Amino acid sequence: MPAARPPLLQRLLALLRSLGGRGSVLGLPYLWLLIFFLLPFLIVLRISLAQMDGALVSDLFHWTETELTLTVRLGTYQLLFTDDLYWSTYGLSLLYAGVTTVVCLLIGYPFAYFMARSSTSLQPLLLMGVMLPFWTSFLLRVYAWKALLDADTGWVGTALKALQVDDLLFAIGAIPAEGQFMYSPFSLVIGMVYTYLPFMVLPLFGTLSKLDIRLLEAAQDLGATPWQTFWRVTVPLSRGGIVAGAMLVFIPCVGEYVIPELLGGPETLMIGRVLWDEFFSNNDWPMASSVAVIMIMLILVPLAIFNRTQSEADKR
Repeated sequence: MPAARPPLLQRLLALLRSLGGRGSVLGLPYLWLLIFFLLPFLIVLRISLAQMDGALVSDLFHWTETELTLTVRLGTYQLLFTDDLYWSTYGLSLLYAGVTTVVCLLIGYPFAYFMARSSTSLQPLLLMGVMLPFWTSFLLRVYAWKALLDADTGWVGTALKALQVDDLLFAIGAIPAEGQFMYSPFSLVIGMVYTYLPFMVLPLFGTLSKLDIRLLEAAQDLGATPWQTFWRVTVPLSRGGIVAGAMLVFIPCVGEYVIPELLGGPETLMIGRVLWDEFFSNNDWPMASSVAVIMIMLILVPLAIFNRTQSEADKR
């Protein structure tokens, strides 16, 4: 005799049956977002509107016998918009995330295109090569760049120094001194590009591998050069993969902490480091939560605007 189901499970199953198949498919992702995104965001927002009461965060609501009082403190947000430190870290975070995204696109698009045009027997091997770094610890891979970029002992650093690339990097301000590749904007971007490049390659490969070759042949039959075919046919049809890869790289780069801490220098202070300092060094949870809320808004607002313009363009 089958065991009786718990009442909560029975209610959930009854709700799913009442919604139907389509409602279940659409409802489960929204439920996931509600539990793992919206609720944590509301908790962070609530902390940002409170203040530290010793080692604890004060309550927003205060109950008495006759009234309920709501106390909202906006001092942390006022400080955010008036202190140049936070503005500069937000700007640097967006700048380095944008540079990393562009470099990943410039490197990842040709590689994804080559993978998509390779034989079906070779594609699994190439995919394995893209995903192989994930088999190694993230920290070990970042630490490896500290040895590789050493100008005296690292083979990457010695090669760049022998080719006098450090002169160019120093001229554009990417390194603080000639021959010093570590703890600079250059080492920071190198580390983030290396780490997040697979997140650009995989969506591009998924899009380019589904591209109809007959469209490229038709463009060539109509007299288009290979360059014109690439820009007018291939790139527009792979726009979805470009956007997906850019979002997968840009969003985590904005809040990156480990790579700037290990490879960056004093001039590469990003918002992830500020969050860490506010939480664990200053023990100022409301300030750290305010920083996190503004960072999330900086990411979500442009993304929402882009999605809206894309949906409007698709309707035309």
